[in-house]
Amino acid sequence: MTPTQSADDRGPDQGAADSGAALEAMALAKSYGNHAALEPLDLVIEPGELVMLVGPNGSGKTTFLRMASGLLEPTSGEVAVEGYPAGSLEARAALSYLPDNPVLYDDLSLVEHLHYIGRLHGVDSGDLEVRGAALMERFGLTGRADDLPVTFSRGLRQKTSLALGLIRPFSILLVDEPFVGLDQPGKRALVELLVDAHSQGATLVVATHSLDFVDVAERCIGLRDGELAYDGEATIDDVERMVS
Repeated sequence: MTPTQSADDRGPDQGAADSGAALEAMALAKSYGNHAALEPLDLVIEPGELVMLVGPNGSGKTTFLRMASGLLEPTSGEVAVEGYPAGSLEARAALSYLPDNPVLYDDLSLVEHLHYIGRLHGVDSGDLEVRGAALMERFGLTGRADDLPVTFSRGLRQKTSLALGLIRPFSILLVDEPFVGLDQPGKRALVELLVDAHSQGATLVVATHSLDFVDVAERCIGLRDGELAYDGEATIDDVERMVS
């Protein structure tokens, strides 16, 4: 993981007021007809925080992550990524988003996926080879490097998606239910990689029900029925209460 430009280096042209936050939601809301997927949310996530985002299915977790990544337009309010509007070129350069349903190309092998994403985000070819090989080894994917994703199980597709999100430079990582479909070695490898990215200065927001992540998370944000229901220390009791 290579951190991108910091907020302190910004020029005068950024499109949103820069509070210094990594992520800032300001009255952020999303509705579908009469259904509120996310009620107006005010939230600040500081640079370098390691956040666990929890809540039952339908609580608004994925909706928030998709709006923060610029893939979903809010009904009202806004979200800033290092002071830039979500979805802007600057925000996309800073942020890597790993969705819960991996999107892979059927005609590209695993290693071709890694090279494509790496080159797209400016990773040097020599560094790309090293980082790609290391990620495949960590996730136990080395033997499948030349295989197409149509031959992959749910777990292998998930591991591939995680490797793709981690091979590119980022300063903010948003991850949606990354532990689903992973075996225990895969879960351990993922926790180690997330902790490593955090130790290098990245801000992490990980939506998960998995208790594997409680011990490393610094902060827990809980959503319920589209509203902020908890914001505090990550403990097993609080996580279990929020997802029940």
